[in-house]
Amino acid sequence: MIRTTTKALLLSISIMFGMISCQTKTTQTDKPAQEATSSDNHSVIVKEVIQTSKYTYFKVSENEKEFWIAGSLMEAKPGDKLYYIGGMEMTNFESKELNRKFESIFFIDKISTQPIAAQPQAQPGQGGQQSMGNQPVKPQPGREEVKIDAAKGGITVAELFSNRSKYDGKNVKIKGKVVKWNEGIMNTNWAHIQDGTKDGENFDLTVTTNDVVAVGDVVTFNGKIQLKKDFGAGYFYEVIMLDSKLVK
Repeated sequence: MIRTTTKALLLSISIMFGMISCQTKTTQTDKPAQEATSSDNHSVIVKEVIQTSKYTYFKVSENEKEFWIAGSLMEAKPGDKLYYIGGMEMTNFESKELNRKFESIFFIDKISTQPIAAQPQAQPGQGGQQSMGNQPVKPQPGREEVKIDAAKGGITVAELFSNRSKYDGKNVKIKGKVVKWNEGIMNTNWAHIQDGTKDGENFDLTVTTNDVVAVGDVVTFNGKIQLKKDFGAGYFYEVIMLDSKLVK
């Protein structure tokens, strides 16, 4: 359902966009943190700043090359040095709020004024980026204490994950609480929903939709399930619901 072409660069993770939520940390002391050793670790100088209602856009330079990045709202000014890891490039991205099209822009999950510390490889079920084979997996939000019955004619999150092959390529209906929300990433909106059920460490479902909801809403989505979906840039999902419609 997502038609915008993306080029893979490994993120540290979640929208982005906010989309969604890698949890790299900035140093909390005066002593600089050890910078990540990944080749995706960037140190850039701000050339221009554009603030919008949800994102901050930066024109930056690195190694004499200028390009655009965007991330969560933050204060910065030309001449500041910023740090980030990875990034998802979007080409011909149009910001409706700015009424402007960017030939190329990198959406960053975490931008910091301090070097970003390297993090050890996480084990399954823990925070941080995980790996399945050669595929990086974005960390999911923490589990919330919710108890939501399945929608009529629908299934639970646990049922989906425990029988994922059964639902691959099929449309299903799932009801849950929105625990994370990002709009306008790759021409779609991204939600994480939970219903209180789980299959092993799987309790959170990523959903893409053109409908609009908010964190805290209890909603029902009907969408197509796809397994092992890789958008690049570390956005790899064992299970994801695509092209979802909000069920009223």
